[in-house]
Amino acid sequence: MYRDNRPGCLMGLLQLFLLDKLFGWLQRAIGFGSGSLLGCGCGPILLVIFVLMACGIFCNTNWLKLFVP
Repeated sequence: MYRDNRPGCLMGLLQLFLLDKLFGWLQRAIGFGSGSLLGCGCGPILLVIFVLMACGIFCNTNWLKLFVP
């Protein structure tokens, strides 16, 4: 029998909600919202990581499989 191992809609929404809260906290602490010079370097890095993680949630992609043979 075919097993569908994809997470459901509510699990995806929960993951996106938690990712949003984590991203907001990190941006306020060390990113663009910190008001320091460190935010100019860490802000874009956090943004790229956030976009990759959000795409991973949307597309159900395991990014580690792409880099590990």
